[in-house]
Amino acid sequence: MSEFYNLSANSLRGEPIAFEQYKGKVVLVVNVASKCGLTPQYEGLEALYQKYKDQGLVILGFPCNQFGAQEPGGVSEIEQTCRINYGVTFQMFEKIEVNGGGAHPIYKYLKKALPGLLGNGIKWNFTKFLVGADGQPLKRFAPTTAPKDLDGDIRKALDQAA
Repeated sequence: MSEFYNLSANSLRGEPIAFEQYKGKVVLVVNVASKCGLTPQYEGLEALYQKYKDQGLVILGFPCNQFGAQEPGGVSEIEQTCRINYGVTFQMFEKIEVNGGGAHPIYKYLKKALPGLLGNGIKWNFTKFLVGADGQPLKRFAPTTAPKDLDGDIRKALDQAA
């Protein structure tokens, strides 16, 4: 079994979510922020989710305030940005750290499995990791990669899962 399925995180409302529930699903993990120049990517991520959720795509959003303090708010502010401003319906989690000693285990795992070009640290908000239906990390995408540009990789991963 993939190490991915041994991980868990708390939802934005504080409920623990075990990643074993994502077995057989293609998962896109994204560190997000509400006050970033890339925040409009929420729209594109939601569009991908709506397009592929019935085929097995899950998107996991992890708010993070480590880059320019661009996620300063609490739960209600994060919810407002996500749901009201961008119509986000995919799973959102509690605010976490993605770098340093306090990095959440999901990011420790993903960075080790798919190091970046200049080391394995996360460089900015909206870095994306695609995880296959078998729990194996497949690909890492730069923050500036638009969600629509992930379409082909997501389709391929979903086809492999079928």
